[in-house]
Amino acid sequence: MLRKFTIIFLLLFLSNQIHSIACTIIAVGKKATADGSNIISHTDTGPDSRIFVVPAKTFKPGEKTPVYWGIQDADRALNDDGIILGYIPQVEKTYKYFQSAYSHVNEFQLGIAESTTDQRDELKCTQENGKQIMTIEQAQIFALQRYKIAREAVQFIGDLMTTYGFLPSSGDGSETLVIADTEEIWVLEVFGVGAGWTPESGKPGAIWAAQRLPEDQATMIPNYSIIKEINADDKDNFMVSANYMQEAIDRGWYNPASGKPFIWQETYAPLPAEYATSRFWLFHQTFAPNLKQWPDRFLKGNIYKGISPYFQIVEPLSIYPFSIAPEKKISVQDVIAFQRSVYDGTIYDMTADPNWLVPDGKGGYAKSPLATPFPGSDLRKLLNITYRRPVARHRGHYGMVLQLRGWLPNEIGGVYWVYLDNPYFSPYVPIYAGNLSTHESYQIYDPNKYDEKSARWAIDFVDNLANLKFQYAIKDVWAVRDPFEEKIFTSQSKVEEEAMKLYKKNPKAAQEYLTNYSNGLMNDATNMFNGLRNTLIVKYTNNQE
Repeated sequence: MLRKFTIIFLLLFLSNQIHSIACTIIAVGKKATADGSNIISHTDTGPDSRIFVVPAKTFKPGEKTPVYWGIQDADRALNDDGIILGYIPQVEKTYKYFQSAYSHVNEFQLGIAESTTDQRDELKCTQENGKQIMTIEQAQIFALQRYKIAREAVQFIGDLMTTYGFLPSSGDGSETLVIADTEEIWVLEVFGVGAGWTPESGKPGAIWAAQRLPEDQATMIPNYSIIKEINADDKDNFMVSANYMQEAIDRGWYNPASGKPFIWQETYAPLPAEYATSRFWLFHQTFAPNLKQWPDRFLKGNIYKGISPYFQIVEPLSIYPFSIAPEKKISVQDVIAFQRSVYDGTIYDMTADPNWLVPDGKGGYAKSPLATPFPGSDLRKLLNITYRRPVARHRGHYGMVLQLRGWLPNEIGGVYWVYLDNPYFSPYVPIYAGNLSTHESYQIYDPNKYDEKSARWAIDFVDNLANLKFQYAIKDVWAVRDPFEEKIFTSQSKVEEEAMKLYKKNPKAAQEYLTNYSNGLMNDATNMFNGLRNTLIVKYTNNQE
C-alpha cells in the first residue's frame, strides 16, 4: 500500500513539475476592455481538465471540511479529491462553483486564475519537510464556496496560507492568483517560508502580498512574480501578510537601513528565465507597443536571428511594469488570440528554425510541411531545434477566459470561455455562471484510457494527427473551428437577450436555457473533432507517397 501511494505521489509530482512553468494569466480592468467587463484568463491549467458543477450545500454548525492533496489528478473518479491532509472549519452554506484542476468561477461571478511562479530555494517546502497543508487549488475552492467579493477572497486565501501553511503542489513553486469580481481585480502572490514550519511555531506559514489592478490597465503573469514596490498603508490598493517584509529582513535579503526601496519581486523571486521574459516581452509588445522601446525580437526575414543568442538583448526585468494601459481596448477575442500565440515571426517561433528548410525543387529552400510550433523532444533532438516555450502549449490540459459583467444578473453576466487540450486547436465554448451542469463530454477524461465520448481526447487526437503534415493539417482544423467559434461570438448578444427575457419571468428558466445552449456547443465541439480525426487520418495517411 505504501509503495502504491509513493508511485501515485511521484506521478502527480512529475506531472505537476511539467505544469509548473506552463500557466499564463492575463487580466484586464473594466475600463480597458472593449465591452466594459472585467476579464481574467488562465492557460495551461492542471492535468484534470474535467469541468463539472458542484452545487451549493448547507452544513451543520461546527462541522469541519477536509483539506485535500490530489485535486489536480485526472486519474481519480470525478468527485474524488484525493488524500485528506487535515481539516478546517466549515461554513453553514456554500455557493455553487465549477470544479476542475484549478477551479475558476462561482455562481456570483467571483473568478480566480492561477499561475505557478518561481521562488528562492530557501523558501521551498514539501510535505516531507514541514506540516503545511494548504495547496493553492484547495484554497481556490474554499474561496469560491464562501465569497462573492474579490477583496474578501484575497484576504481569506492569504489567511488560509499563513494559518495552515502554504504547500506547493506544482513542483516546489510559489503561486500567483488573479482574483476578480465585476468591480475589482487583485493580484495575489504567495511564497513559502522554507523547511521546518509547523502550526505550533506561531509563525506565519506563508509570505503573501496582493495588489489591485487599476481599472484602466491590464497585466500578465508568466510564471513569475510581478508585484514590485508595496505601500502597505494604502489599503485600497495593497494587502499583505504580517511578515511580508520581516521575512526578508530576518534572512538578510533586505536591510531597511540601506535606504533602498523594498522590491518584492527582486527579494523573493530568483533570477528570471527566458520562459518568463519571452512572455513579458510579447505581452507588452502586443498591447503597449509604443510605451517603451522594447527589445527587437522580430525575425524580419532573417531566419538565423533566432539562433544567434549572443546578439540578443537581455533586458532588465524592471522595464516591465506591474501593469500597463493598453493602447487599444482589449476584447475576449484579443485575450484568446494571445493564448493561442506561438510567437509567429519572432525569434521564439519554432517553425522558423532553419532546420525546417527543405529543397523546394527550384534551386531554393522552403519550409517543410512538417514544421510545427509543438515539436516533441525526440524531434527537437533529431533536427537540433532549440525549445522555445510558446504561450499555447500542446500539453496545456485546458484553460479559460472569464468575462465578468456587473450590469447583468450573475447567472448571465459571468461567461466562462473554456478550451481543452491546446488552444491552438481547440474552440472556446461559453459556460455561464448560472449554468446547472456541463456536458458529459467535458466531464470525461482519463489520461490512461482513450474515450471517443471525451472532448479532451477528441481534441488531443487531432492535435497529434496534425503532426502528419502540420502546415496543411492545421488549416483544415481552422477551416472547421473558426466558423464554429465565430458563430458563437456573433450569436452571444442574441442568446443573452433571450436569456434575459426568460430571467425576468423565471430565473430558473433562463439558467436551463443557457445550460442547454452551452451543453449543446460542448457536444458539437466533441463531434467536430471526432469528425476532424476521420478527415485528417484519411487525407494525410502515410499510405500515400
